[in-house]
Amino acid sequence: MAEFSLPLRIYRWIVFLLAASYAVYYLLAGNYTGNFGGPFRHLTIWALFLSFFCASRLMAQMERRSERRWDALIASTAVINAMVVFLYWRLYFADPTSVTSDGQLGVWYREYYLHALGPALQIIDAVLFHRAFRRLRRAALVLVGLVIAYLTWAEVVVRPLNDAPVGSVTSGLPYPFLNNMVFGDRLFFYGANLGTAIVFLLAFTALSLIVARVRGVKY
Repeated sequence: MAEFSLPLRIYRWIVFLLAASYAVYYLLAGNYTGNFGGPFRHLTIWALFLSFFCASRLMAQMERRSERRWDALIASTAVINAMVVFLYWRLYFADPTSVTSDGQLGVWYREYYLHALGPALQIIDAVLFHRAFRRLRRAALVLVGLVIAYLTWAEVVVRPLNDAPVGSVTSGLPYPFLNNMVFGDRLFFYGANLGTAIVFLLAFTALSLIVARVRGVKY
């Protein structure tokens, strides 16, 4: 089993403790009142808990408690984190009310952790240190499965069981702008962003290969 340098150990402890802290916060203090699913209605929170799980597995490997690499899940989580950042800020800067109820960001340190720092920390480990992008096909299958699972949750469970947000077409979908789209338009939106996620997966794979070649590391 590979040796892990002190800087990498410190880095992974920071990543793990941050992810654990925010996961516990949203699990215990998230707003569940009046909204079925509470914070778990949002892809951001799915990404957070995926990152927490991946960080815990990397810690287990680093501390010799496990030899399983979890490459496909860690790679697909990196892509989902990239999509969270990409979609959130693109939609927010186009129209803040499309992703927030009042057009205002929440508590700044939580917002910037969830939509910037946290995803970046997990992506850096997946691409540069763990080199998770070894089995592209398996990572793609896991990624598609996670995306379909979230969309099914949002459309089949969350939407019928919530009355808000209210849009011009439907209600209950976790992000306000989705409630202004007919089902066919939502399917197109979902498909286009799944395609974007595959592009991120290919880009991260290429970047990881380049970094390994520059370092002279066997991939």
